[in-house]
Amino acid sequence: MTATSVRTDLRNVAIVAHVDHGKTTLVDAMLRNTGAFAAHSEVEDRVMDSGDLEKEKGITILAKNTTVFYSGPASNGENVTINVIDTPGHADFGGEVERALSMVDGVVLLVDSSEGPLPQTRFVLRKALAAKLPVILLVNKTDRSDARIQEVVGESMDLLLGLASDLAEEIEDLDLDAVLEVPVVYASGKAGRASLNEPANGELPDKEDLEDLFATILEHVPAPTYTEGEVLQAHVTNLDASPFLGRLALLRIFNGTLTKGQQVAWARQDGTIKPVKITELLATKGLERVHADSAGPGEIVAVAGIEDIMIGETLTDIDNPKPLPQIEVDEPAISMTIGINTSPLAGRVKGAKVTARQIKDRLDRELIGNVSLKIQPTERPDAWEILGRGELALAILVEQMRREGFELTVGKPQVVTKHIDGTLHEPFEEMTIDAPEEYMGAITQLLAARKGRMSSMTNNGTGWVRMEFTVPARGLIGFRTRFMTETHGTGIASSISGGYQPWAGDIEYRTNGSLVADRAGVATPFAMINLQDRGTFFIDPTSEVYEGMIVGENSRSEDMDVNITKEKKLTNMRAASSDSFEGLTPPRKLTLEESLEFAREDECVEITPEHIRIRKVILGQSDRVKAARAKGK
Repeated sequence: MTATSVRTDLRNVAIVAHVDHGKTTLVDAMLRNTGAFAAHSEVEDRVMDSGDLEKEKGITILAKNTTVFYSGPASNGENVTINVIDTPGHADFGGEVERALSMVDGVVLLVDSSEGPLPQTRFVLRKALAAKLPVILLVNKTDRSDARIQEVVGESMDLLLGLASDLAEEIEDLDLDAVLEVPVVYASGKAGRASLNEPANGELPDKEDLEDLFATILEHVPAPTYTEGEVLQAHVTNLDASPFLGRLALLRIFNGTLTKGQQVAWARQDGTIKPVKITELLATKGLERVHADSAGPGEIVAVAGIEDIMIGETLTDIDNPKPLPQIEVDEPAISMTIGINTSPLAGRVKGAKVTARQIKDRLDRELIGNVSLKIQPTERPDAWEILGRGELALAILVEQMRREGFELTVGKPQVVTKHIDGTLHEPFEEMTIDAPEEYMGAITQLLAARKGRMSSMTNNGTGWVRMEFTVPARGLIGFRTRFMTETHGTGIASSISGGYQPWAGDIEYRTNGSLVADRAGVATPFAMINLQDRGTFFIDPTSEVYEGMIVGENSRSEDMDVNITKEKKLTNMRAASSDSFEGLTPPRKLTLEESLEFAREDECVEITPEHIRIRKVILGQSDRVKAARAKGK
């Protein structure tokens, strides 16, 4: 008989939470508290958000792991290695969360002391409970002036009970009593303090370090177990790259031992087995990867030497291979077409990547590390349909490609529909909105026009109201810009997948039409001043335009073709140089996400390393009229 053994010197834990509840800041504090920054005296905040887009947007996009070494009172003198996985909080990056949960033995559920559980909290917690992982509840930001700690703990426990009850029907041996026996830690990640004692609202925890958090992790997150004498089983959960070593496969070892130079069996997605050699083995220490000679069960390491390895594959024994099951992720709900730049201004940026082959190669590389993304061919050989979990995830991919020097034409995001029992179904979202009371009517009206149904409303007497809606996913395309305008930038909206429901009917995304340039040229101040009563411009004077390019938003519902290149007639009384910018309203500059939201069905977004432009799919005015007539027939 084979015996089960335990690695008491090791813990693997993921930190999961809603967006902006402080996961990455807490990881910073854990690293500082255990001395991991000793060799990095000038380390920035949120070191785990290493990507440029993560720093700019203030969100975690990719799941990353770090290691802290704890030897405090709770470890009884033993030096315990704690592998910490920092996960994204946005449901659009749910594939990262699912991968992270396959690496760990427990989760720290982090909840803001004022906002409480929000949609992404529900999303990540459901994934953790479905994986039968023990949960530690951590109430963060206890020093917020609007903290309501007891209520947030109650809401979190209600959420736990509700999710566990739902999952009990799917998972036969789910222990409801064990799920509800959740330890609660109160913390301020920014201050680097945590305590098991509940502080008063708005106050810091009574302990000056994170000792109580580490002690709770050691007590409630089980140490990794493995089968004594079992063959090697190591699951690939992430990919990285090194300029010296090439592709790195990040994996968790479930059984057996992995050593540098070892010959192992590579169990691939297609079921084939291939012998490979581990040319390099790397362990994580704080913020760095260090060379290692061997690694045992429960450890999370990186290996080099396998160029085409993919996420979900297994490294196992070469004589007795035993592959692990593939990682399963939720199906995509949003699709978007990406192709070469077909505008008249294509190829103007020196060194830009403009060919279909370059774009296809880049999309194929994205598939390697992004398990929640799918790519399908279209009728055109120079365009592809990209399917993902949400609009933000697809916009992040496009922005990354833009910064890498690609020129693209991107279509309006669409939902992925299904036929269930002969009826057309579409994805829905469960949306939670926090906003001041005075905007409640405007928000309700806005979502009602997008086929949203209010399921609950709560007023805590603070002047703010929380509303929950069930909305078609396509109704949220272009929603956030309108929402921020209606709430004057104060509203907070977040959503998670609500499954598929019958098609909700037609939705009017935008009530205003577009101002479309009717000829190529350069936008003149004279023309823009005369046209600015017609709507809002998106471009600056002297910008180069082409026929079919959208230069602004019409104040009326229909599109309007305008001559934005018109110049003032020269006379002997006044020179053309007397044009003034003083009477011109500053243009509204749209970000990539706002441009994708603004575009209508017959519009697309032109993206270059230097410019983001919105244009008609059919550029010529007469061609658009002919197409509209043909469609009408």
